[in-house]
Amino acid sequence: MTTVVGGLYTERCIEPRWDDAYGSGGRAAAALSAAVPAIRLVTYRNADLADAEASLKSAYGIKIDGPAVEHAIAFDYFHSLATPRITPRPDTIIHNDPIDVRDDVVLRFGMLDGSARVHARAAVYDPQSAFDPRPFHENGSTAERLALILNRSEARRFSGKKDPEQSLAVLFERGEVDVVVVKMGSHGALVATKNEHCVVPAYRSESVFKIGSGDVFSAAFTQFWAVEGRSPVEAADLASRATSHYANTRSLPIPTGDELLGLNAEPVTPGTGRIYIAAPFFNLAERWIVEEIRNQLMMMQVPGFSPLHDVGEGAGEIVAPLDLEGLVGCKAVLAIINGADAGTLFEVGYAVARGIPVVALAQNVRPEDVKMPAGAGCRIVGDLVSAIYHAIWALR
Repeated sequence: MTTVVGGLYTERCIEPRWDDAYGSGGRAAAALSAAVPAIRLVTYRNADLADAEASLKSAYGIKIDGPAVEHAIAFDYFHSLATPRITPRPDTIIHNDPIDVRDDVVLRFGMLDGSARVHARAAVYDPQSAFDPRPFHENGSTAERLALILNRSEARRFSGKKDPEQSLAVLFERGEVDVVVVKMGSHGALVATKNEHCVVPAYRSESVFKIGSGDVFSAAFTQFWAVEGRSPVEAADLASRATSHYANTRSLPIPTGDELLGLNAEPVTPGTGRIYIAAPFFNLAERWIVEEIRNQLMMMQVPGFSPLHDVGEGAGEIVAPLDLEGLVGCKAVLAIINGADAGTLFEVGYAVARGIPVVALAQNVRPEDVKMPAGAGCRIVGDLVSAIYHAIWALR
């Protein structure tokens, strides 16, 4: 049988609107429910989430077990790529006794309110902690076959090496793991065994919803590698396709392998160069969105050019030539055209005339307001996170 052990938490997001209870454990169990009938979720259970448990059982046929705890945990996001506000504060959350789990296949996630001691024939472990990921075996967990699903930060923490390839060498030298998958954003995922290293691509989606995308990747890898017995590379590629499908639709469970291969999924080809942030910055709200875009690009190690930060304010005859010089040096433009700011629209037209791809965030606007940008080949997007990703994907 197959068990998922992970958190069941409340999730709320302002843009796009989202208010539900999944957490890593609930979402992964839902993702696996089509391939694994009567999938079992083991989690710390709270009375406040009784309705959420009932919903998961009814919608996906999930069996839910685990000890009762006093406090429920909630994640609140401004947008789906934002750092969430966690309630209660993480430093005040009680760390409960470990949950013991035994099964043929176990997908184990790191949890805020405790941990799981796993004994499995095949285990997939996603520590889900950028700051303090704990090794799988540290608490006495065992597995005949073990796969680690890590992001670059977690791989660096586990190995002490910044380069993913060097991280892999350290992890395999310890002899405690059979497969390591290091997720690298738009650069895909590095999949490794002791004898093989391969990169599988990330796949584009029309819209990008990031909450839980990592949960879906780990669940899909578990299904295709541990349950169906596919190779690590094939399982990781299908997991990447499943993640793209989820980001675009927010629908669960994940499709079958054949269905995923039949979808029109376009691999991401990582590009280079800077992204120009074309946006007004005349009030607090406008400045916030510029700061947020710039910060998100920096966290994804994508260089950006912000007229607010890289040129500053001043007379038009001084700042305009400097702004346009910066624009010419960029490979893509992310424009905020809410409000039809004249300067931003001028920058969009300037970029189009020079053949620079433009992704425009347009919210609460009339069709007439985007007629010219859309007609000139700009990609018009309705939410911030999708706009950021499409701008990154426009780099060549």
